[in-house]
Amino acid sequence: MADDAVGEGARYWAFISYSHKDAAFGRRLHSRLENYVLPARLVGRLTPQGPVPRRLSPIFRDREELPAAHDLSTEVCAALKASRSLIVVCSPSAAASRWVGREIEVFRELHPNRPILAAAREGEPGDCFPPALRLAGADGEMVEPLAADFRRGRDGEQLGLLKLVAGIAGIGLDELVRRDAHRKTQRVTAVTAGALVVALLMGLLAVFALNARSEAERQRSEAEGLVEFMLTDLRDRLKGVGRLDVMSAVNQRALHYYSDEDLDRLPVDSLERRARILHAMGEDDETRGDHDAALKKFREAARTTAALLAEAPNDPERIYDHAQSEYWVGYVDYDRGRLASAKQAFLRYEALADQMMRLNPRSTKYREEEGYAEGNLCAIARQHPADRRGALRHCSAALNQISLAARHPDEDHQNRDARNKLNYDLMEALADMAETFRLNGDLEHARLKRLEQQSILERQMAVDPSNMDLKDSWIALQRSLANLERLTGSRAAAKARFLRAIAMADKLAHVDSTNKLWEKLRSDLLNEAHQSSPQ
Repeated sequence: MADDAVGEGARYWAFISYSHKDAAFGRRLHSRLENYVLPARLVGRLTPQGPVPRRLSPIFRDREELPAAHDLSTEVCAALKASRSLIVVCSPSAAASRWVGREIEVFRELHPNRPILAAAREGEPGDCFPPALRLAGADGEMVEPLAADFRRGRDGEQLGLLKLVAGIAGIGLDELVRRDAHRKTQRVTAVTAGALVVALLMGLLAVFALNARSEAERQRSEAEGLVEFMLTDLRDRLKGVGRLDVMSAVNQRALHYYSDEDLDRLPVDSLERRARILHAMGEDDETRGDHDAALKKFREAARTTAALLAEAPNDPERIYDHAQSEYWVGYVDYDRGRLASAKQAFLRYEALADQMMRLNPRSTKYREEEGYAEGNLCAIARQHPADRRGALRHCSAALNQISLAARHPDEDHQNRDARNKLNYDLMEALADMAETFRLNGDLEHARLKRLEQQSILERQMAVDPSNMDLKDSWIALQRSLANLERLTGSRAAAKARFLRAIAMADKLAHVDSTNKLWEKLRSDLLNEAHQSSPQ
């Protein structure tokens, strides 16, 4: 039995154990824990876990895949022995994972008195906790551990993180919650002040608008210019700091501007802007997981856009605005898994996109909408194994429209940013097509579409050689191609492709040697290259 005195030989503050399917969550959790800064007044306090540090670093994150061995590797066992606590990412995949269960057993054997913390990511308690995590209570019944619940509608991302930090450091959760609330308030004070100034200006403009009709029209124009600012620049800035609550307050204030107005007397531009506010507010609700609130706003927006469209049924921009309402209504149902309802909304969206194209067949913007509409129907069809051929038809139509848009952009899409977006959309359409081919068992056509995707990506990289995101995408694409080649028996070609990806990963790591994700990526690629070696 190892020495259980916390701090003796404990190199890591925690060891994160997770299944391969939870790897992305495990990476995010590892980064957020190591970067969390504890309150200065708590640093140095002696707790059962030792003196409280400034940061909980280092934390050991297990590899996504373990080698095909009978037990844990020497590296993993050593890391478990050198860890003050164990964090288990809980999901149905983790509950079924032999390796996760074994890591829990080994940690408990080594450190019977050190904390084991559960981070519930997915599933219900009965099917997400690994069996090894449960202990028998005094009455012989199995007792499930208290968990930081990261699922929507439960603790959420931030409170779940604070629960883990408190458990690792051995401090009270309430101390962190109070400090975290204070820190958030400070971080967004400047942004919030700007939003309040804008709101005040809007109020003043509304008062001045009562003086005279001509003055009212001028003031309305200025006030709605501020509303447009709140919908665009200010919203983008608030997104940048991740403040959905402040964004909601800004949207509410913008919507309040119209609450005292007679909607029947508002000009068309104002009604369209109000619908866009509702779209933005619904999108924020959907991001928070509040489907009901999101759907209510999207339907209210749809009521407005449908009425405007009824007044001018052949106006392409009014058709476009109503298409966005139909899309968001369908998206909520798709996100909820209500595929039948989502499909009906997406079919209405497709009909509107078709109408736009008939009215203005040279518009790149409308052609893209046609492609998006087909892509939505492809996503629906892919969920049904019996309709995989339908998925091929829709994905092919989506790819055709996006390809035409990219090859023949109109005057509004000639600038660099617009062309880059078209190329990005084209790569996404090719990736969807390749994945649909793969699901249909047509590996050769899947490979050809991936190669087309590669050609576009490499042209983008040649134009912007310092873009790390493009290089990261290139590595991911090489993995997809290598796995397709491995499935078709071309193991030597697959290995060669993995090695090229490894060479690119080396370059990324050289640019930023502190980036642990790239270091992990390189390790995974080496392992996959070894698995692809000819037998």
